[in-house]
Amino acid sequence: MADDVVLYEVREPGIAVITLNRPEQLNAWTGAMGHAYYDALDRAGGDDAVRVIVVTGAGRGFCAGADMKMLQGIGDRGDEGGGATAPARVFHHALSIPKPIIAAVNGACAGMGFSHAMVCDLRFAAAGAKFTTAFVRRGLIAEWALAWTLQRVAGPARALDVLLSGRVVLAEEAKELGIVNEVVAPDALMDRVIAYATDLITNCSPSSMAAIKRQVWQAGEQTIEESLDWAVELMQASLKQADFKEGVTSFVEKRPPSFPPVQKGWATDIEP
Repeated sequence: MADDVVLYEVREPGIAVITLNRPEQLNAWTGAMGHAYYDALDRAGGDDAVRVIVVTGAGRGFCAGADMKMLQGIGDRGDEGGGATAPARVFHHALSIPKPIIAAVNGACAGMGFSHAMVCDLRFAAAGAKFTTAFVRRGLIAEWALAWTLQRVAGPARALDVLLSGRVVLAEEAKELGIVNEVVAPDALMDRVIAYATDLITNCSPSSMAAIKRQVWQAGEQTIEESLDWAVELMQASLKQADFKEGVTSFVEKRPPSFPPVQKGWATDIEP
């Protein structure tokens, strides 16, 4: 529905497109949007027909951060927000979804919007899209794990620059900093993201992608020995799966593979 704060659709060949939908407010975040967004992630994560998830914004922005009227109300009351700015579930819920999540950043990406983009697995941005943390310029701190995610993808010095200054970073610089994977002409952004997602769906094992996603996000909390031991365990499990046989057979037969949905018994359940 056009009046829904989050839109959900599934496109062929298995791409769930989740659209933040408050275009007149540059998709500024509200509590209702948070609940709807996490529900949409769960819906896509639990649907075997969905293999890749794309998150974007309606209109000219991706997400301009928390709704300023809501923030002003919090400041006037002098409380801690009463849950108004808190996520509906654990903020990094996207990391628990066993499917690749791609942020298609079509415009302004600020504050909480920036934080949400950073817990997606990949970020494609429209040329000229503006990124800013803004927290320090509002008397706040690096909210919702942005200090953790920015440091992991850009390194401590670059993360501190972006966070301490609260300055605007354009998409082109964001790519240089490692925050964005690819910059695309605005009118070609969704076509490029859909093409990338389609390539993953056509050629990559959902179970392998689920396991690799866990490996990469977990790696920062592991020693190299722990990471290696976990990789060995996951590799031994993967060698016993039909996906491995299909991957090899399709390569030998020079045809696209036909992989099943995520096999949760090993790809999502083997702990480090």
